[in-house]
Amino acid sequence: MFHLIWMFVVGIVVGAIARFLMPGAEHMGLLMTGLVGIAGSFIGGFIARLFSKPADGALVHPAGIVLSVVGALILLYVIQHFAH
Repeated sequence: MFHLIWMFVVGIVVGAIARFLMPGAEHMGLLMTGLVGIAGSFIGGFIARLFSKPADGALVHPAGIVLSVVGALILLYVIQHFAH
């Protein structure tokens, strides 16, 4: 249970950083910011997988904060350009 709470808290931080860096993404609420951060972390993990092999048995590569923010920025870009 605490893992899910921690994942959402980190997602809020990652999503907030991505919203700060992406112009026009200020209209999101706290829940959406957390979800964008969590999804950005998964996208960042898939990007990391392109450059190095994850640990044995892992489905995705741990992204870290930088690649999580990059993944969230990619997601925000897609949301902004295809949602209108």
